[in-house]
Amino acid sequence: MKNRKQAVRTVDEYLQLPYTLEIQRDEGMSHSGWFARVRELPGCMTQAERFEELGPMIEDAMRAWIETAIEDGQPVPEPREQTEYSGKFVLRVPRTLHRQLVETAEAEGVSLNQLCSTLLAQAIGAAARPAPAMVSATFLPRKAVRPGASVAVQEEQAGYDQEQP
Repeated sequence: MKNRKQAVRTVDEYLQLPYTLEIQRDEGMSHSGWFARVRELPGCMTQAERFEELGPMIEDAMRAWIETAIEDGQPVPEPREQTEYSGKFVLRVPRTLHRQLVETAEAEGVSLNQLCSTLLAQAIGAAARPAPAMVSATFLPRKAVRPGASVAVQEEQAGYDQEQP
């Protein structure tokens, strides 16, 4: 028997949280359209032919995902707040790597911290850089565009709207 403990929030309360959407232009062999997924809700995704259709469709997918999780007694992940990250963490490395990093920083004329920050940024940028048609935005339901942070979504939409017949 599944655990049916009381949900901390209602479905509508969860839908008001700023979940992160990843939106990608989907150009398959037989069609083109849009694909969206919610980063914090594994498996919560949808497809649409037109960009404008994504909002209502992803909200429906989120509602179904959250309702199912609550009914099954599963936790519903909440978005992480940006204030959770201090910008500091401890990293243990082998002595030889530590020495190589210090020597490289000295040769470059930068601090060890600056060198490591740059190297990490380059590594994650190369490994996790989204495809050109991939955008990421925070989802706030019933609002067409979130002020400030969604400029990339507006630009992405504008660029593809011009290409559509």
